Amino acid sequence: MKRFNLKNKISIITGGGGLLGLEHAKALLEINSIVILIDINLKKLQNKQKLLIKESDKVHIFKSDITNENSVKQTLKKILKKFKKIDILINNAAIDYKPSKKNFTKTTFENSELKTWNKELEVGLTGAYICSKIFGGEIAKKGGVILNIASDLSIIAPQQSLYNHLNTIKPASYSVTKHGLIGLTKYLASYWADKNVRVNALSPGGVFNFQDKLFLHKIKKLIPMRRMANLSEYKEAIQFLCSDASSYMTGHNMVLDGGRSVI
Repeated sequence: MKRFNLKNKISIITGGGGLLGLEHAKALLEINSIVILIDINLKKLQNKQKLLIKESDKVHIFKSDITNENSVKQTLKKILKKFKKIDILINNAAIDYKPSKKNFTKTTFENSELKTWNKELEVGLTGAYICSKIFGGEIAKKGGVILNIASDLSIIAPQQSLYNHLNTIKPASYSVTKHGLIGLTKYLASYWADKNVRVNALSPGGVFNFQDKLFLHKIKKLIPMRRMANLSEYKEAIQFLCSDASSYMTGHNMVLDGGRSVI
């Protein structure tokens, strides 16, 4: 459909070296966007670019530290020199602590470290603020889209019993980061509405990635659909939110979580 077509649109995806960054890229490439992947880890970016080799002429990578304003400003200059504009920004970068049986020291909220809190908020929330300020400021000159990738934990609290057998917890910083992204989404949606910039959030539930078997058994009981998402199940939502198909939607948090947050 024409309203889904992103031909000649320039899309930036932060955290482009990660698992979902690759999937978001595939989604936008499918509807003809030129995709720019940004990450602090150049090796990961190069690996993702190789996986997208069939669309290699439409996939570009830039190493950048999204927690550093000067780094992002320099990346903006490089992008504008090559492409002249930016149409879409997906704030996808985040630190998501992966618990495992290798964590022998019991982790609790009480013994959580301030440096971990600071780092996770710096990447997931401050990074989105910086990228919205710098890349979004460029988008606001002609109009476009900002999409913040939040989580089902942007509207609910983590169920800590999921992690008991792993001797750990889901960090508070993750929930606070994702809740904060919804606040940033609403703020920017209002702030740039008159600049033809639509700002929305996508809150996905957990993605199946061969997690611990007991964890999978526990989490399925919390989800009415009785399963985690498959890796490709957010593709159409990304396409909808980044295209004119959602032309009258802004300030919205789209939750795709198999029903977990409704019970």
